[in-house]
Amino acid sequence: MSNGVPGLGQVVELAEVVRNGFVESRHFGLAVALDPDGMPVYAAGQVDAVVLPRSTAKPLQAVGSIAAGAELEDEEAAIAAGSHTGEDRHVTLVDRMLASVELGRDALGCPPDRPEDEPTRFRLIAEGIEPEKVRMNCSGKHAAMLMATVAMGNNSSAYLDADSPVQRVIAGEIERLTGAATGIVTVDGCGAPLLGMPLDGLARAFGRLATAPAGTPDNRVATGMRRHPYLVGGQGHLNSEVMRLLPGVIAKGGAEGVIGMAAPDGHAVAVKVIDGNPRATTALGLTLLAKCGVDISAADSLLRVPVLGGGRPVGQLELTI
Repeated sequence: MSNGVPGLGQVVELAEVVRNGFVESRHFGLAVALDPDGMPVYAAGQVDAVVLPRSTAKPLQAVGSIAAGAELEDEEAAIAAGSHTGEDRHVTLVDRMLASVELGRDALGCPPDRPEDEPTRFRLIAEGIEPEKVRMNCSGKHAAMLMATVAMGNNSSAYLDADSPVQRVIAGEIERLTGAATGIVTVDGCGAPLLGMPLDGLARAFGRLATAPAGTPDNRVATGMRRHPYLVGGQGHLNSEVMRLLPGVIAKGGAEGVIGMAAPDGHAVAVKVIDGNPRATTALGLTLLAKCGVDISAADSLLRVPVLGGGRPVGQLELTI
């Protein structure tokens, strides 16, 4: 089944939610898998349609921060490319990144938030600690952008301006990686500039990260993600679990139903679910990698998304691609 959606062209059904044998919901969207040369292996819907990648763009933005001068080691590159869950280890690393350029938490331009990690969130609430910028899942990305801004000798208070020197470098690196310049510049939920890009361009960028030559900014980000999947997400986070179970694969999801993944050989995939619900994105990404011949058997558990009734499974998410 396919439908036309303004701004996204033709979309197709990607998954359905089945409860006690009844199809309760359907997820429509776009999905693409590319070979290491960037040629389509599988496409569902108009995969050259422009999407907003949200946090799936963070690995690309991390590349841009390194290109602009941020000195990111493996751990710093991983958290810059990630959406961390606000655990204490994440906060310690972000503080270290800021201190390396003589900045404090007040320099962060992201909004304050509570940790996504439940034990940490409940502990901080019990301690009377209010939401903090450093606990926000994008603080690693912001710290990397601030490091790059200082390295360029620019005013750290303006690092989120789309026309600032650091954001211009980041935009250039994103256009290089995706092979596309859409001219669409929006503002992400964290306040950072967000570029629109074709879905197949997003997949192409992940493939380029996965196969980049050693020592390049692209490779430094991919290496950091592979070595430190916990810093890309957190305890039990799906992005972290994919990379833990499938060593060498890089994976990054984003808000509003977006995800990108790539295998070590450069096969790469991207998904956009148009209703914005992320529950199918990890299973879809893994299934697309399997269509490329990638062995995903170690992550089979992530393909099963149960539908609960009374606390027990009464159905499941079923992929239709």
